[in-house]
Amino acid sequence: MTYAIIEADGKQFWVQPGKYYDLNYIHGEPGDNIQLNRILVVKQQDNIYLGKPCIKHIAIKAKILKHLPGKKINIFKIKPKKNSRKKSGHRQKLTRLLIEEILN
Repeated sequence: MTYAIIEADGKQFWVQPGKYYDLNYIHGEPGDNIQLNRILVVKQQDNIYLGKPCIKHIAIKAKILKHLPGKKINIFKIKPKKNSRKKSGHRQKLTRLLIEEILN
């Protein structure tokens, strides 16, 4: 089993080739190929590579599948005894990436 742990947008993701993942918005058009360089750990066959903090000679090739909105978050603020209520919401923009391969 081949997998890697990457850092993207301040978060760490466990990724495998052939699977897709939703990350924070990445600029690009659907169909564009991108390369992820912030690789923390890679496991290939019986070899494990650890970065301090990143591995310099390994990259991940990914393809942008589509852009989509994330789950809606509702914010409801109340000030007691003031009869003040405020409701708002937010949807994060996400990008769906297909991990194609881990490049050495």
